[in-house]
Amino acid sequence: MRNAGLPEPRGPQGGDPRGDDPLERAVWRLRSRACWDDAAALLAPRAAAEPGPALQRTAVLTERCMFTKEGWGAAEDALRAAEALATDDEERGAAACERGHLAYASTLLGVRDRADEARSALGRAAALLAPGSPNRPLLHFRRGLIAQHLSDNPSDATAAFERAHAGATAQGQRLLLSFTWRHVAAMAEHEGRLAEARYGFAESLRIREELGYLVGIAPALASLAAVLDDPGEAARLREEAARLVRLLGGIPGWLAEQLAPAATSPD
Repeated sequence: MRNAGLPEPRGPQGGDPRGDDPLERAVWRLRSRACWDDAAALLAPRAAAEPGPALQRTAVLTERCMFTKEGWGAAEDALRAAEALATDDEERGAAACERGHLAYASTLLGVRDRADEARSALGRAAALLAPGSPNRPLLHFRRGLIAQHLSDNPSDATAAFERAHAGATAQGQRLLLSFTWRHVAAMAEHEGRLAEARYGFAESLRIREELGYLVGIAPALASLAAVLDDPGEAARLREEAARLVRLLGGIPGWLAEQLAPAATSPD
C-alpha cells in the first residue's frame, strides 16, 4: 500500500481551526506555516495551568515531531504535563488519545517501537470518552492509522476512517475532515477505485487550501498527483508540491525526499 498519508497531525476541534480567540488565531498561523516552536511558546503560559491549552501545546509539538522527526523529548514533556492537569474523563481521554498518537508516530518513523503503548493508550481513550464526545472522530481516525500503518489491516482501517469521516462531517471539524478525506481516498486507491481516490484527495486539498493549512498542502498535492490520469497535470501538481516544500525549508522531510527525483525529472 502506498503510504499516502504518513503521519498526520491532530486537527483542532471545531469548524474553523483558526478560532475566534486572538491567541488561537496566532497559534494557527504559526502552526500552519511549520513554526511549531513559536506556536508552543505562545501557548506555554496558559498551558502551565489549563488542560485545554496544555493538550493543544502537546499536539503542536507532536506535529513538529512528525514533520521533522525531531523534538520528541519536548513533546513527551508537554504530554506528561497535560496528563497531570486532566481532571475528568473527557480530559483524561483526550490526553490518552494524544499519548497514543505520539507513540504511533515514534513507531512509524522508526524512532522507537511503541506500538503496544499506542494501542493501549487509544483503547484507554475509547473507554474514557463519552459516545458523543467531540474527540471521538479524532480517536477513530487515529485507530485507523494504526490499523493501516502498524497492523496492515485495510478493512479495519477503512471502517475506522469512515467512522471518523462521518463524525468529523457531523461535528463540522474541517481540518480533521481533510485528514479523513485523505485516508478514505488512500484506502480507495489501495483497492483500485481510482475515481473515488481522486475525489477524496481533491476534497482534502480543497479544504486545506481554504483553511490556509500551508504545511499540509504539499502532501495533498502529491497524493492527488499520484492518481491523476493526465501525466502533465500530475507533473504540475508535483512541481507545486516541491515548491511549497522548499518554501517551508524542506518540510515535511519525508515528502522532500519523495519529490526530489520528480523535481529533477518530472517525466
